[in-house]
Amino acid sequence: MSRKEAPRPGLVRAALAGQISNRQGAQALGVTVRHFQRLKRRVRAAGVRGLVHQGRGRPSPRRAEALRQHVGQLLQTTYAGFNDCHLTEKLQECEALPVSREFVRRVRVALGLAARRPRRPPQHRQRRAREAAVGELVQVDGSSFAWLEARGPHLTLLGAIDDATSQILALTFRPHEDLHGYAVLLRQLLATHGVPVALYGDRLNVFVRNDRHWSLDEQLHGAQAPTHFGRMLQELGIGYVQARSPQGKGRVERLWGTLQDRLVSELRLHGIASLEAANAFLPAFMADHNRRFAQPPAAARAVWRRCPPELALLLSCRYRRTVARDNTVRVGGRWVQLPPGPQRRSHAGRHVEVRELLDGRLVVLEGGLRLAIAPPPADDFVLKPRPAPRDTGPCPARGPGRARLPRTLPRLEPPTHTGRRPLATHPWMRGYDPPRMLAKRPSRSDQG
Repeated sequence: MSRKEAPRPGLVRAALAGQISNRQGAQALGVTVRHFQRLKRRVRAAGVRGLVHQGRGRPSPRRAEALRQHVGQLLQTTYAGFNDCHLTEKLQECEALPVSREFVRRVRVALGLAARRPRRPPQHRQRRAREAAVGELVQVDGSSFAWLEARGPHLTLLGAIDDATSQILALTFRPHEDLHGYAVLLRQLLATHGVPVALYGDRLNVFVRNDRHWSLDEQLHGAQAPTHFGRMLQELGIGYVQARSPQGKGRVERLWGTLQDRLVSELRLHGIASLEAANAFLPAFMADHNRRFAQPPAAARAVWRRCPPELALLLSCRYRRTVARDNTVRVGGRWVQLPPGPQRRSHAGRHVEVRELLDGRLVVLEGGLRLAIAPPPADDFVLKPRPAPRDTGPCPARGPGRARLPRTLPRLEPPTHTGRRPLATHPWMRGYDPPRMLAKRPSRSDQG
């Protein structure tokens, strides 16, 4: 007897004993008076068993047994290994069978077959409270969207929002989500507000290493080297928190929903159709947005730190290079000529650090001292990781038109193995010949 049918025996017996009327019993059970009278007749005839639903244990008249057998046969033969959703699509499109995903799942469960991809239970998530002070945690992210609609190119908006107040701290438009854009965003954040305690973002390869390659030095140290953006944060003393899901950095994710509505309308209202004009409009939009939507922090005192004076040198990509014989250092397709040292001493063979700044300049450092500075290129510069010299095609010491020599010399003798098995001419493959072995063995007179 189900939970719904459990109160029925007591009420029906009370009605049979004359303690309550049929209308009172019907109202208590939520049925009509006529159905309550029908229940009383069942109890008089069969007792309490008469209250059980008459259709319990019987197959449904709408149950298509032939269809279930046909689907079960296809599940085990033609479409073996298909998941429930994929099998439902194939049965509807290829077999013209009017089945649902739930019907396919019930057939599979009745056959005792395990699910191709079992569903995972939803993970427990807990709402994270805001940080108390301004500058304690800054959320950063990028959103690729048709910000200029059909008037201009497809852009990506990079943004930084304060976790304590939901105040927009920095915004910048970029053609793509890259290292240069986040370096510009970080420079805008540091120059306008100061150095925060930590950044909160996703697992983009600009922020953290998400590859499985470990160099020999990294294996000896027991940790992977940080990315170029990670080195910037280390020198600035800024921590980085990785979000395991988009919901973790929900404030900046909700910001994109607001900007994709309001900012797109504002850009259309002002007739902005270029990247430069859109970046020039962002400061006025941020001021208006923060005035409307920013919230007061829980702590009155902000925790911003003072921006370091050598900010341009810190926001750069760092490379370890060896000075060539002509006292030049190469990074990518550019090179820097080092001036002579004290008493016109050469720098050839020394290990130096080359920093490629955000504006395109190259700065060569040795022990914290600047040896040379190269001007930025004439065209539009984009800061991005550069490969090591040995990974490039041409050799820097031989000029851009000459290829690098091979690392290994060619084999002078013919090979004696083909894979795992030796060739037929190998000594191991020769049979044992006693006369030949005795002929090679020196005599006692020769041994003297």
